[in-house]
Amino acid sequence: MAAKWPLASIGKAHGAFVHSRRVRMIAHHFAALLPPNHAVLDVGCGDGQVASLLVAARPDAHVSGVDVLVRAETRIPVTEFDGHHLPFADKSFDTVLFSDVLHHTESPGELLAEAQRVARHCVLIKDHVVTGFLARPTLRFMDWVGNAPHQVALPYNYQTQAQWDALFEECGLRQRALLRRLGLYPAWADPLFGRSLHFIGLYDVTRQ
Repeated sequence: MAAKWPLASIGKAHGAFVHSRRVRMIAHHFAALLPPNHAVLDVGCGDGQVASLLVAARPDAHVSGVDVLVRAETRIPVTEFDGHHLPFADKSFDTVLFSDVLHHTESPGELLAEAQRVARHCVLIKDHVVTGFLARPTLRFMDWVGNAPHQVALPYNYQTQAQWDALFEECGLRQRALLRRLGLYPAWADPLFGRSLHFIGLYDVTRQ
């Protein structure tokens, strides 16, 4: 019980001071980048909070989710999947979305290839990039604070920009738009935890 208490306290503090702002800002940027009238698959959607805010800002979007563990209550329709293969036919959705999901996987390229298969047009991604002073320790700390209280897998599989670029090229994804200054944190925290450690990118699906 004693070991669980600090994690529970950290989780509550993170939810009160960080999580709600992050979710709102990520949904705001997604809404600005998403093309009109797209059917969206949110991979690793959790309870669908980001997706529900996206739909509130963009009523023309239609969002469904997949996750390895479907929660008892979700804000969007959610289908269970094995974490590796999306249970949908080729070109089933206009856009496939990943919100801070790929760095929680052992093989982000595997899921990106699945996204390229399932998407008709775009892949929309929020994730981290290893750049600048003490980037990896900072990202590990943020990940632990935000996810350890919820027993989320933490492989800390962060990519440099060169690694991301190689993955996108390998999976046939061409950058259309890229955001680096996302406003996820208050002004006092951004120099520590914001910087250029986060990105949101919209990528067009290309096929040979």
